[in-house]
Amino acid sequence: MPMSPYVAGMRARIGDDLLLLPTIAVAVFDDAGRLLMAEHVEGGRWSVIGGGVEPDEDPADAARREVAEEVGLAVELRGIVGVYGGPDCRNHYANGHQVAFVAALFAASLVGEVPGTTDGEISATGWFDEPGVAALDTPDWTRRAVADAFGWWRTHGTAPGQPSFDRA
Repeated sequence: MPMSPYVAGMRARIGDDLLLLPTIAVAVFDDAGRLLMAEHVEGGRWSVIGGGVEPDEDPADAARREVAEEVGLAVELRGIVGVYGGPDCRNHYANGHQVAFVAALFAASLVGEVPGTTDGEISATGWFDEPGVAALDTPDWTRRAVADAFGWWRTHGTAPGQPSFDRA
């Protein structure tokens, strides 16, 4: 997984110690109400698309960037599903690094593709309904987030005139 210059600088100072990071996650839905899930190369588990927010980066911009980088798609952000943190939002990586994260989960609709931009973090993707996601190997926080995302989509997903985080 690529490490941002900011995180690399922090790691140079604190080594493998716990680092608290602001992150975003994106629940991308298709027109049929299926959720895009991604299997990560490191760990082999499935989750929604997501990643770190860089210093001075708007979280909505980070959300669009992460979707483009990880799976080569363009999205319209439709709303905030929830914010997640706590003990199940901790990772211990194979290299010894420890991370705790707080993630803002956006709901999004697919707009198109962004060719040639994927970064190699994802080994597989798929569109899943709720029972399909339940059958995947996912982190605990992802199970909470996905349940909330499907609830959000049932209420707001196809309604016209929903607010957008995309700037004109």
